[in-house]
Amino acid sequence: MKLLKLSVLFLLLHVVIKLQAQAQVLEHPPIQVFSPVDYGADNQNWSVSQSKSKNIYVANNKGLLEFNGASWVLYPSPNNTIIRSVSVDEHSIYTGSYKAFGYWEPNHLGRLEYVPLSANLNISFLEDEDIWNIIAIDDWVLFQSLNRIYIYNTTDASVSIINSDTIIYKMIKVNNSVYFQRVNDGVYEIVKGESKLISDHPILKQNLLVNIFNQDGNILFQTEDKGFYTFKGSGDLIKWDIPSDATLSNVRIYRSLKLKDNSFLLGSISKGIYHLNASGEIIQHLNQKNGLSNNTILSVFEDADLNIWLGLENGINCVNIDSPFTIYNDITGELGAVNTSVLHHGFLYLGTNQGLFYKELGVDSSYRFIEGMQGATWCLTKIGETLFCGHDSGTFEITKNTSKRIADVKGTWIVKPIGHDLILQGNYSGLYVLEKQNGQWQLRNKIDGFNVSSRFIEFINPNQVFVNHEYKGVFKITLDSNLTKATEIIKDPSIEQGLNSSLVTYNNKLLFTNKGGVYDYDFQQQKFVQDSVLSAFFTEEEYSSGKLIVDKTNQRLWSFSKSGITYMTPGKLSDLPKVEKISLPSFVRHDIPGYENITHLFKNKYLYGNALGYMIIDLDKLEHKPFKIHLNTISNTTSKNNDTIHLYDKNTFVTFKNKENNIEFRYNIPEYKKYLVPEFQYKLDGIYDAWSPWFKTSSVLFENLPFGEYTFQVRARIGKTVSENTETYSFAINRPWYLSNVMIASYVLFVLLFSLLMHNIYKRHYKKQREKLLQDNQRELVLKDLENKQNLMRFNNDKLRQDIETKNKELGMSTMTLIKKNELLSSLKSELLKVETTGNIKPVIKIIDSNINNTDDWQVFEEAFNNADKDFLKTIKSIHPELTSNDLRLCAYLRLNLSSKEIAPLLNISPRSVEVKRYRLRKKMNLPHESNLTDYILEM
Repeated sequence: MKLLKLSVLFLLLHVVIKLQAQAQVLEHPPIQVFSPVDYGADNQNWSVSQSKSKNIYVANNKGLLEFNGASWVLYPSPNNTIIRSVSVDEHSIYTGSYKAFGYWEPNHLGRLEYVPLSANLNISFLEDEDIWNIIAIDDWVLFQSLNRIYIYNTTDASVSIINSDTIIYKMIKVNNSVYFQRVNDGVYEIVKGESKLISDHPILKQNLLVNIFNQDGNILFQTEDKGFYTFKGSGDLIKWDIPSDATLSNVRIYRSLKLKDNSFLLGSISKGIYHLNASGEIIQHLNQKNGLSNNTILSVFEDADLNIWLGLENGINCVNIDSPFTIYNDITGELGAVNTSVLHHGFLYLGTNQGLFYKELGVDSSYRFIEGMQGATWCLTKIGETLFCGHDSGTFEITKNTSKRIADVKGTWIVKPIGHDLILQGNYSGLYVLEKQNGQWQLRNKIDGFNVSSRFIEFINPNQVFVNHEYKGVFKITLDSNLTKATEIIKDPSIEQGLNSSLVTYNNKLLFTNKGGVYDYDFQQQKFVQDSVLSAFFTEEEYSSGKLIVDKTNQRLWSFSKSGITYMTPGKLSDLPKVEKISLPSFVRHDIPGYENITHLFKNKYLYGNALGYMIIDLDKLEHKPFKIHLNTISNTTSKNNDTIHLYDKNTFVTFKNKENNIEFRYNIPEYKKYLVPEFQYKLDGIYDAWSPWFKTSSVLFENLPFGEYTFQVRARIGKTVSENTETYSFAINRPWYLSNVMIASYVLFVLLFSLLMHNIYKRHYKKQREKLLQDNQRELVLKDLENKQNLMRFNNDKLRQDIETKNKELGMSTMTLIKKNELLSSLKSELLKVETTGNIKPVIKIIDSNINNTDDWQVFEEAFNNADKDFLKTIKSIHPELTSNDLRLCAYLRLNLSSKEIAPLLNISPRSVEVKRYRLRKKMNLPHESNLTDYILEM
């Protein structure tokens, strides 16, 4: 039982939280938050003003802050004190601080320089006097402290002083008059340099003034705690009763401002800012919950473009109060990301990833949760007078703040009417048919044969439907007459699928969109063909989603890209559609890619759902006003990491040193709308003659530029509007020292001298070469003669060598002949000696012996041997004179490298006897035992 009670309590608490969801969903115009700490300044800011060039100036604890729409610059206070006030007139920026006031003016480099006006005027300040307020009017500038007003004449540089015994709380300009309040005394007007009492009514004596306004020709006083009072000519104060009195009675107002549209802004001490219309009704309440840095408003200022600047105790806020965009942020996450929305029967419904919410227009501003609708809501579709909700849990019929489930099928993406009493819906699991029976909608059947998730469906006719699946493709499905099954399914081969693609019907055209563009279905060719006009919605680089949304009320077709939202309407005078682009980049839209949704509310207002909640776009407030780009600073450094930066006059042609070739340009558009993101484009004639791509940074750095002359050009655009002007700056970079005129002249002189020197060197060289050539020719002739002689000698030597070889061959042949002859004769002799009767053969044997020992053979051999080796016998005889002729004969045979067996027949002795002779010859020659006789003779 206890557990049941806890469950019920938890459920009730959950319902209460859901019912109060809008308490955390706060509506507000776009707010830009700037923290001075990021720019080296203090977080506390006092007053704000604007120059003719639309630059914003803020008085700060650390100095004067300047903002040009692209960058902040802090100019430190000259006397290191807090700057309490700032006011800009036609020419100068006046500031007031501790015991000082003066003005700032830009020098030729665009930097502000301070002129200490109070010091130049020899002003003697009171003890601890601060200048809290400044008003410039005609030729006068008024500086207000708590006890004095200094009136400075800009024409003759004179000053007069209004003193006060009591505190001067506020000095206020109304039309061409200046008023101030003396505490506990009354309100005075400054007339001809003197103070004149206007009213000392008790209300004005007992209450501090916030501001004074002109309303319908009367003076309207605003007090901090008691509200507004109208001052009549009779001197009476009449309370201005306004609808917001009940709310403002508990709020202390510190600053206020009457805007150009006659509405009022009231800045409080602790509850933010209240925006009242001219009748005193609260239009809007902005505080820390819906975007302000904090709730303490120290100053309020309206700039030339109707933006509201708030100087806060912690930061600077810029409120685009006249913006075409109104923001609805879900701070706590109770509402969630908005997937779909619809305005139906006076109720605005939001379908989010957390459920279905609604609020009744004109009654209250709170969103309430519809019970039973927890979970992702995918579509809200009006068919006739019935509102259908496609939900993760199925399909519901919505009536005011109640829901009724009519189809318990998981995940309904979309519902489309078929005739009067039938609806086709696409679900996670395919297609389903709903029918109306007895006035009640109910699920009839599933389309059999097709189970693909069907997020996008479009009819060709009641029996043919196209279904797009981001990954699987586009299917053309033919249904039977009863709408119960798919009789034919054809996947279209003519297009490629892609992430975040979509399928819609617009002006009787079936359109498919993916990263490649927009395709129109050609029914004759039975395929999708790219539509060149619609494909211009986005480039491939800008593609973020192919989601197309049709607004049937105004016949608008919406698409979404990285750079903005585009809508198209049919042309009135031609077939060409009219295309308009809203400069609203995806990173500031907080898109849910593929789930973009936009819904027409009323007039030209549209609700655009996003991941943080939604925003309302008022097309009537969109304007493409002209604007100008400003070139702020030109600076350079000698290297990329050099901390020394030199600034240059943008109106003067400068020739930079060659080392100073890192040139940086900074430029800006004084545009302070949060969602109007400026883009820039530049070119540098002389090196980059083509325009760069569009980019968002407000500066460009050119590094290591070569020498030469250049012209820098830069322009800007917001959306599709290009700046009226193009800023230009011409400059030059000197040649490096080694390419200067002096160095070039030196190079020419050096080349001439070098050429002359080389000419003389080559002349002498050629002379020496000629002399050397003559010598070489003579030497060559001598060498040729010697070479011829050597060749002749070589020829003779070759001839002699051939003769020797011939004689050696002859010697060898004769030697072999003698050997063979003696061997033959010895053989004959041996055979004859074997004959028993030797009487008759003795003469024959004798003849044989005489032929074997024939001295003539030796003489012939000796002559031939001497011809072949003529010096050998003489040489060996001279070395060994003791040798006999027989020894010399043996030496000759050994010289021919004959063996003992070959020598034996020549000497007519046995081989054994030859060995004996060899032995004796060794002894005569005194050869050592280890020496070879034949080798000795051959080597001689």
